[in-house]
Amino acid sequence: MARCSNCNAPLPPGSLICAYCNNRNDIDLRGIHYYTTHESDTPRTCPRCTIRLKHLDLKLHGRFLIDRCEQCLGLFFDPGELDALLEAMVGNVFDIDHVGLALINEQRSPDRYPVSYLKCPACSQVMHRVNFGARSGVIVDRCKAHGIWLDGGELRQLLEWMKLGGRLLEREHQERKRAEAVQREREQHRELRGIDSDTTWSFDSFSEPLRHSAPDLFDLILKAFRLFR
Repeated sequence: MARCSNCNAPLPPGSLICAYCNNRNDIDLRGIHYYTTHESDTPRTCPRCTIRLKHLDLKLHGRFLIDRCEQCLGLFFDPGELDALLEAMVGNVFDIDHVGLALINEQRSPDRYPVSYLKCPACSQVMHRVNFGARSGVIVDRCKAHGIWLDGGELRQLLEWMKLGGRLLEREHQERKRAEAVQREREQHRELRGIDSDTTWSFDSFSEPLRHSAPDLFDLILKAFRLFR
């Protein structure tokens, strides 16, 4: 449940006004990135069409600037802007529509472009291709320093993914991975204790530092102990 940013009281679904302190809980887009509310000082170039991107003000809770190519309709988001936009435009999603999420991937139109690595509109360095979220079916181009590029039509696909509970599914996957990592660490710790009880010297004295400083070497040593026990 959403909570008031001022007093932390629960907010009624769909409400922006806190019933306890009357605080208005709009999304503060000013704190996302400087270029969310200010125009870029240097020109940015479309990685598809190699023409200059134009500023587009979405007027979302105030000024919200993104960069758009007027030819291919691709969009460039500064760090944090895409997530903020998705959260602001799609709210009150409490269930995961697994069938719908499967269908949006099956019914997607073929990609307009062949697989390629694009250059960042801001720094011209090659960006990484990243699958956005769990089962969104959208491969975005990401520059760690400057933001995310979406080809024309991909924002609409991400909005549909959000409406079907895609963000909730992604959080479930992340929580499951964290739980699995904790379980693996516990199992390794139990195995080390068993190894230590069978040896005349203490493996625990360096196992924990080794686990964190050189995890690959740690796994190799652990496998060797399992083999020769």
